[in-house]
Amino acid sequence: GAGNNSFFYTSPDLMDGLNVTLSYNPQNGNAEAPSETGYGINYTGVEGLSVSYATTDIETNTASTSGDNDVLKVSYVYGPVTATYSNSETDIESDTSSGETDSYALSYTISDELSVTYGSETHEEDGKATDVEVDGFSVAYTTGGMTISAVMQSAENLNHETGSQYDVDYWKLGASFAF
Repeated sequence: GAGNNSFFYTSPDLMDGLNVTLSYNPQNGNAEAPSETGYGINYTGVEGLSVSYATTDIETNTASTSGDNDVLKVSYVYGPVTATYSNSETDIESDTSSGETDSYALSYTISDELSVTYGSETHEEDGKATDVEVDGFSVAYTTGGMTISAVMQSAENLNHETGSQYDVDYWKLGASFAF
């Protein structure tokens, strides 16, 4: 985890498209452990493919709120199609702070001006019986210095609760101009 007084290192390519990142964050004297450490591995050695994995410590003043966080991200581009998947898992002693998020998205570039994307996320939290589920669709049209966009998202079981008051729909229209 980056923060004040943190050290962060990114290696040059160890081999074609493979590098490593390292982090070290010294803690104050009240923390359970003297430091947080983390590392990541990134691979881009196959055309269109990107794979990243990282893990880091979460250190606080008590063991019940300390743990670790792991993240995996994979994306692949083939012509006009981009597919992505990610998984993030936080493991902390207390159930209410641990959980996992899975997400994926599929994008298609129809032309230089028009693209569409569909994506989905599921948020699980330890100790909760219901998962939060979010789905969305977006479209963007760009020409010259103008972009017109539309987004539609639907979320179910917000706050990990069932009932219609925890389901929402979100619509957004946007226009941006560059001069």
